[in-house]
Amino acid sequence: GFWDIGILVNVGSHFESESSVFLAPRRGVYSFNFHVVKAYNRQTIQVSLMVNGWPMISAFAGDQDVTREAATNAGLVIMEKGDKAYLRLERGNLMGGWKYSTFSGFLVFPL
Repeated sequence: GFWDIGILVNVGSHFESESSVFLAPRRGVYSFNFHVVKAYNRQTIQVSLMVNGWPMISAFAGDQDVTREAATNAGLVIMEKGDKAYLRLERGNLMGGWKYSTFSGFLVFPL
């Protein structure tokens, strides 16, 4: 896939590795968190958690004097069955790819 992904846990197979998209299996409150590292990169990055094409939460890493810095955020999102959640790099680029980064999501409470 685009991110050169290594999947650690994918119970129910709702994360599609080919598209790097999580598909909500049912309506509910979901928890998402991400930790994206810019490596060897002297520019600002912005990463957003997208749900159905809309940014829900974002994070920045922009210290010009640091070669490795993390953009991290977490939040709860109400999703309908079939909604899509994924990360989008809004600004900057990630030299070295996504290999130092994590993305997690899980159902907290069904509605």
